[in-house]
Amino acid sequence: MEIKFFKKSIPTLIFLAIFSTIAIPIFYYLLKVDKKLKIYSPADVNPSLVDVSVKHITKDHTIADFSLINQNGEIITKNDYKNKIYIADFFFTSCTNICIAMVYNMNELQEFYKNDNDILFLSHSVTPEIDSVPILKEYAKNKGVIDGKWNVTTGDKKHIYELARKSYFAVIEDGDGGKDDFIHTEQFILVDKEYRIRGFYDGTNKKDMEKLKQDVFLLRVEYKD
Repeated sequence: MEIKFFKKSIPTLIFLAIFSTIAIPIFYYLLKVDKKLKIYSPADVNPSLVDVSVKHITKDHTIADFSLINQNGEIITKNDYKNKIYIADFFFTSCTNICIAMVYNMNELQEFYKNDNDILFLSHSVTPEIDSVPILKEYAKNKGVIDGKWNVTTGDKKHIYELARKSYFAVIEDGDGGKDDFIHTEQFILVDKEYRIRGFYDGTNKKDMEKLKQDVFLLRVEYKD
């Protein structure tokens, strides 16, 4: 009886072996695909957030080259974020509303990733004419900014505002970066190692901060594959 049962089971075992050989890799592949974060281009973003000059771009969008000055008076460019995942935002040191929650949450993220050399932070002042290097230095000291981990920057206003509108898609309002132009946004933007946008988050919202951490984890997994 045992021999007969074993003989009858052989086709079933062969079928299961073949099925497993085919199905498991497919399942694993689908699981990996499902885990990958979206890569954002202008066409994927709320049109009100996208400058008209880049709305037609449907793929291969990356953050433009930039040159900024950090809290230590150092020139900061894209090369400082080469092969790094980073989180960007736009703020100003005299802000008394949303920036308070934003800097608190950015500081929490900095602490969470303090020992992770792959994760960096970049804050852009939207009032660069006021936020000089000494003011940024004092601000960074008061907010617990870690040099080399988090750059709090100033620079040319038109340059910063163009980055906000054409690279990061962080603001709704139109403008030219002129004297009367002013942007104010709670957006945190997740950027990958190829300078591509992989997520947008409300920098004042705790749930969004947890989502950001989850997305950073998925991005790390993606780079390990």
